[in-house]
Amino acid sequence: MRVLHVTSDWKWTGPAAPMLELILAQRARGFAVDLACPAPPPGETVNLWDRSVAAGVPPGCLLTRARGVSPWRDGPDTQALASFVARGDFDVVHAWHTRDHVLSLRAAARRRRAGRTRLVRSLPTAEPIARWPWNRWLFGRGTDALVCVSPTAAARNRRVRGGRPVTGIFGAVDLDRFAPASPSVRMRVDLGLDGGHRVVGVVARAQRHRRFDLLLEAAAQLAARRPSFRLLVVGRGTHQVEVVDRPARALGIRDRVILAGYRSADYADVLRTCDVLTYLVPGSDGGCRALLEAAACGIPAVATRRGTLPEIVIDGETGVLVDEDAASLAAAWETLLFDDATRRRLGDAARRRAVAVFNRERLAEEVEAVYAAAIPKSDRLPSSEPSQCT
Repeated sequence: MRVLHVTSDWKWTGPAAPMLELILAQRARGFAVDLACPAPPPGETVNLWDRSVAAGVPPGCLLTRARGVSPWRDGPDTQALASFVARGDFDVVHAWHTRDHVLSLRAAARRRRAGRTRLVRSLPTAEPIARWPWNRWLFGRGTDALVCVSPTAAARNRRVRGGRPVTGIFGAVDLDRFAPASPSVRMRVDLGLDGGHRVVGVVARAQRHRRFDLLLEAAAQLAARRPSFRLLVVGRGTHQVEVVDRPARALGIRDRVILAGYRSADYADVLRTCDVLTYLVPGSDGGCRALLEAAACGIPAVATRRGTLPEIVIDGETGVLVDEDAASLAAAWETLLFDDATRRRLGDAARRRAVAVFNRERLAEEVEAVYAAAIPKSDRLPSSEPSQCT
């Protein structure tokens, strides 16, 4: 089978990682898989293009960096993509965002009508698709199969599909990179942690809607009775001073909050310094990649019941689900941080589930079933080498 993944986002975001994991797994299964995406702006060292090249998947088709849908502006991209799809004779064009979805629809329109190419869309958010007329068309007739971030998310979106295929599939992580290991002593020292500290980690951009108010209130409650408690914030954001730093100072816990910033090469080592990972509100990545990575490292989670969180964190088995109040959150942290046996039991179970569920092979297998539902058997084309975009 020949598959082209299309994304108009050059950033190394939450949805980009599972896309690359899927591409690698599909190639391992013998698919001919290519990627169309924009190049990063000059000076942006953390980006999808470089990550893809490093993984042995150099993009075959270059798109323009742009956001939103503009038929006039996007004309050259549509023509380039149409030529690439025709030369590659792709069975499936797999789009990941709205702009590339529309580009793909226009580029593959004739091949779609002829039944030679099917268009599959991955929806990175867990929120239900708004029932606007445009969405009903785009995610209805404009999509041959829809992939959502979880079974519940898929169930919520069946109403816009008109009986067409829709499936919920969890993401995947690199189980070798994110594997259980003792925390790096040097990393703990660099972060200002000593052997007696117990660490709750959060991986999130510093944004108002991510409930940092609740996070810090719970931290203040636990810090008052557990001097060894530390909160490690991994990520960046333009509102960090307003959302994290200033409120932490007002609560008198700024010395208990460690701002690790955005991490790339050493991210797995930073993650393993956490005893517990907490996740309150999903961001743009409804698949909650950080939770999957923590589970793969054998780190139990404390999460709310928003979005896909109750499907990723099995309450009482791989972590704890809590109500959105500071006392419940602080109590769950305290139990896992200071009950070593419980923390190890939940962490071991989280790793086992990650190996069974959050692996590349399972992701590729389930997506292949989605493709099969969208493509009549008589229309499937043999695999061959990827094309080159000019």
